[in-house]
Amino acid sequence: MLYMDGDRMDSKEFSQRLSKLRAAKGVSARDMSLSLGQNENYIRLIEAGKSLPSMQAFFNICEYLKLTPEEFFETGNVNPVHMNTLIRELKHLDARQLELIEALVAELNRK
Repeated sequence: MLYMDGDRMDSKEFSQRLSKLRAAKGVSARDMSLSLGQNENYIRLIEAGKSLPSMQAFFNICEYLKLTPEEFFETGNVNPVHMNTLIRELKHLDARQLELIEALVAELNRK
């Protein structure tokens, strides 16, 4: 079991999370493996549940995916890269603009 903030993620969930995040980035398992300096089957083996990365390799995977280890384990956040971009952009808005965005998001969540 892997633990994050008291929550558990088993190796199957880890593999599935990696697969979803990689697919969201739009990169193949082979290309990601090679970009990480590993053999071409490295990510495929992790996603198949046949292997787990070392701690350093996990940090490299997170860096490649442009997210923190915490965001990797935050399974409720289905698209952390877009969320991070949105949050960065929101920081530049004034109070009225943020209120409008908040109202829009509330309306979208009601549908």
